[in-house]
Amino acid sequence: MNTIVLSTLNAKYIHTSLALRYLKSFSEKDFPDMQIAEYTIKDPAMNIVSDLYRRRPDVIGFSCYIWNIEETIVVIGMLKKIMPETVIVLGGPEVSYDTEYWMKRLPDVDYIVMGEGEETFHHLLTELSGDRALYSVFGVVYRKEDRIILNPPRPKLDLNAIPTPHRFAEDVPSLANRVVYFETSRGCPFSCQFCLSSIEVGVRYFDIERTKSDLLYLIASGAKLIKFVDRTFNIKREYALEMFDFLIRNHQGCVFQFEITADIMRPEVLDYLAEHAPPGIFRFEIGVQSTNDLTNNLVKRRQNFSKLTRTVTKVKESGKIDQHLDLIAGLPEEDYNSFRKTFNDVFELGPEELQLGFLKMLRGTGMRLDAEKYGYIYMDHAPYEILGNNILPFSDLVRIKRVEDVLEKYWNAHRTDHTVSYLIEREFTSAFDFFQEFGDYWEERGWQKIGHQLEDLFTRLYAFLEHRGTKDMSIVLGLMKLDYFLNHKYKPRKIWWDFSLSRGEQNDFLRRLAERPEAVSGRFAELGIAEKDIHKHVMIERLPFLLDRYLETGDIDVSADQLLIVYFPPDLSVKPQTYTLALEGAGA
Repeated sequence: MNTIVLSTLNAKYIHTSLALRYLKSFSEKDFPDMQIAEYTIKDPAMNIVSDLYRRRPDVIGFSCYIWNIEETIVVIGMLKKIMPETVIVLGGPEVSYDTEYWMKRLPDVDYIVMGEGEETFHHLLTELSGDRALYSVFGVVYRKEDRIILNPPRPKLDLNAIPTPHRFAEDVPSLANRVVYFETSRGCPFSCQFCLSSIEVGVRYFDIERTKSDLLYLIASGAKLIKFVDRTFNIKREYALEMFDFLIRNHQGCVFQFEITADIMRPEVLDYLAEHAPPGIFRFEIGVQSTNDLTNNLVKRRQNFSKLTRTVTKVKESGKIDQHLDLIAGLPEEDYNSFRKTFNDVFELGPEELQLGFLKMLRGTGMRLDAEKYGYIYMDHAPYEILGNNILPFSDLVRIKRVEDVLEKYWNAHRTDHTVSYLIEREFTSAFDFFQEFGDYWEERGWQKIGHQLEDLFTRLYAFLEHRGTKDMSIVLGLMKLDYFLNHKYKPRKIWWDFSLSRGEQNDFLRRLAERPEAVSGRFAELGIAEKDIHKHVMIERLPFLLDRYLETGDIDVSADQLLIVYFPPDLSVKPQTYTLALEGAGA
């Protein structure tokens, strides 16, 4: 056996496949001509097939997930037509369950590796190169004449028997531009019925000194974002604390993202992070999913929302760590109104990002096995997203989809943070109601069918607010102006509203900033900007309220106008800086 290609279709170019690198690290000693070939689901199938054909592989192994299985099937069908002798092996979570279904659906597939693949794939290659005693390869599915043979599962591997997957020389040039996925443990201690991780019992760890060594290598080699794929990074307090401390001492500007279980995070760990973590190097992803106790019980999800709230609040107050909170719409006994409450409960915690997902009936999960019990209907093919159940009809799911759409555009993208926060607090019954009403309006106008520029996001929000008769639109417009300026790295060439200042007034104010910088709020005077550079790098606009007081206290004071001053530093790595100048009433 000569060339073996390990391949997958990633969701995006910046993603990398940790699975392929594990397979290569485990097998390359015995199979040195082993190549990794990564593509994306957006790449044309013809391009992928052409590249694989050029490599002339004897064996191609594809790593399969819900996001790439259908595109992978197209590629396999084409490959077998032009290279019928090439052995096709599938592995990964999408094909590790219902394997007989996959072998029947995909006659071009020769073998499926079930579950943990390093040792099984190596054993399979060894048999294909020698005696072909396939019956001895535990964890593999294959064809024998007209039958599909499922061998017994393979015992769990000693993780420290797997050579490091992080030191391939060919990966180094792209480390700075791609997400590096990293694993310190396998398994999950919880039993959430919608998640594949619940199937594996127990948690196993890689040697911590090896883990630290690999991390130091990646950081020194230029990695900028390392995403830990451990299902619950903080399950062991001492381990998590030691790793956090290690990364704080060695980060060199690299950013680390973790999945944590917030309601078991110990106070001493939170205190340590609040005191020692540099701002911006850690990101936490926290799966809340639902705040409905009945729902959580039905899916065997143990969660103490009050303790979770304590953790999220304390992390937010520290100002050191961005938090990404996840929700799942469509869980059992969570109807539209119940999900509205879940959404509002979680949004009130103020996460930097709130991910609204929809239940997927993953193969192998308890949720899929119980689908009929709750009246679920769902897509036949990946991603198996639900289309409704006994208390959440498709019509309600579609409405929640509209919430997701505008949530992504306006909150998670941080385009209009000041404006949306003001609107939710003062103009709408709740956060969910704002996103729902706006999402419905967006759909009615047909905007989901057309693209948008940054200016469109602002003009469409303004049109929606005017349409519904929103009060105090002059205040809203002022905050929208602030948000619009903050979306630019350099001074914008155009704006989407009519300036309240004439050209002459603008020039007068800009000259005043140069002559009397001490009159401006904050540390503007310390910038020492010459008048020529003020004209080049500063935007100004009159606001009908005291912006600085609102930002500090949340109070709206319309007793005088205020000049908004936004400085766009020539160094684009520095964010725009805002200042204000007091004006003597509306006539100033």
